[in-house]
Amino acid sequence: MSLDPENTGENRPIRDAATIVLVRAGQTDNPQVLMGMRGAGAAFMPSKYVFPGGAVDPDDTNICLRPGVPEDQRRLLGKNPVTAKPPSPEAMISAAIRELWEEAGQILGVPGAWDGPVPDDWADFAKAGLCPAGNSMQFIFRAVTPPGRTRRFDARFFLARSEDLATDPDDFSRATDELSHLHWIALSEARTLDLPFVTEVVLAEAEAVLRAGRVDSVPFFDNSGPESTFRRIS
Repeated sequence: MSLDPENTGENRPIRDAATIVLVRAGQTDNPQVLMGMRGAGAAFMPSKYVFPGGAVDPDDTNICLRPGVPEDQRRLLGKNPVTAKPPSPEAMISAAIRELWEEAGQILGVPGAWDGPVPDDWADFAKAGLCPAGNSMQFIFRAVTPPGRTRRFDARFFLARSEDLATDPDDFSRATDELSHLHWIALSEARTLDLPFVTEVVLAEAEAVLRAGRVDSVPFFDNSGPESTFRRIS
């Protein structure tokens, strides 16, 4: 089983990453999801519509973070290490929140003062008088990019809801230019966009989680070894 048929070329190092699937209630029973398009010249998934996300940075390990769900922390720690030193659950959640801020200009946070120096890539977040809060996020998916890609990630996907934002969900004025065409789209219509295969699979899982309201186990597509495997993290 492979997440991408283009499974050729040089094997690349794998980096830990975090992605956020931000949803909000639509005008009907059909929720919406926030997506944007990567640039045509991007090294990874060019011209594809994706969720905000990216690699876990070293500074994400020392962030004043309201903790996430205990079950999620246990699943994030897991017994399936891919990289030599996997980040802590808190660092993964912080990275997802930071990427949402950088790529969409949206903040998942609560009022509060930061302890100690603020990392450069968190400076504007902190200036808003907010600390990142991951307690409303749900860990719903994990996937390792297959060999042969220009970038490889061990990506964890988190579901979050727009009502937990401290910002206007329709204001993308503070976003960087990494993603274009940022917009809310109904989950039922999102598959009409030009999506990477893994994004299509995550969309389906997000819909299932929204219907169930809980996560009993997390799908894990593992392409880190000589053979692709699928398991569920319970």
